[in-house]
Amino acid sequence: MGSVVTEALVEYAAPRPGMHVLDLASGTGEPGITLAQRVGPHGRVTAVDLSAELLELAAQRARNKKLPNFSTHQADAHKLPFPDESFDLATCRFGVMFFADVNQALAELRRVLKPGARARFVVWGSIEQPYWQSTMKIVHRHVGGTMFEPGGADPFRFSAKGSLSEALRAVGFREVEESERTVPWVWQGSAEEVLEYASAVSTPFRAMLERVPPEKWPAVRADACKAIDQYRVGDEIQFGAVVVFGSGKA
Repeated sequence: MGSVVTEALVEYAAPRPGMHVLDLASGTGEPGITLAQRVGPHGRVTAVDLSAELLELAAQRARNKKLPNFSTHQADAHKLPFPDESFDLATCRFGVMFFADVNQALAELRRVLKPGARARFVVWGSIEQPYWQSTMKIVHRHVGGTMFEPGGADPFRFSAKGSLSEALRAVGFREVEESERTVPWVWQGSAEEVLEYASAVSTPFRAMLERVPPEKWPAVRADACKAIDQYRVGDEIQFGAVVVFGSGKA
């Protein structure tokens, strides 16, 4: 579903041949793999994530695409193992919201960027949008309580207008930009699969999902599928995703 978001972030990042790029919270490899294709054989992309398992998947995908200029590095964004002024560009797709200490992580990112280099981000907009309203909001309506663990990860941490910009300026990024966009967010399959996917990958909602008693799941699924199917167009479920793009210059 997120391929269009990846493409939009790559276009926003505007990579050039020969650039050395850092992709933070790269997970299974995007947008780093696409960026590696853009910077060419004289450039390189370093994908960083805490999960060695996800990075191995990313490395395998890069090998399948014959991209020797893509490498992975298991590391913590709060303490990056790179010298000062190492990179020409940085990207982070749906990752900055989850940093435990955003100021420290962004300051580290600024440290490893060359003077004048840009960091480009995409984060979730408000939870009040079709994909989340028809999945996690439906679950929440049935079980109540908190959506996230107190003090835990919040996917919508930077959904408020200007909040990402404020965080970037706080650590010294210059020429900060921010804009909200709605981009395609499409599932080619059933409503049941959408709920299953959302439940499997939405880690911040794990505690809430585990509170659903087994006997309640049929009702949850029925309500969610009804809500999801409102967005069906032929063989596709077309939600649209409200996201925020932001950037700052080191």
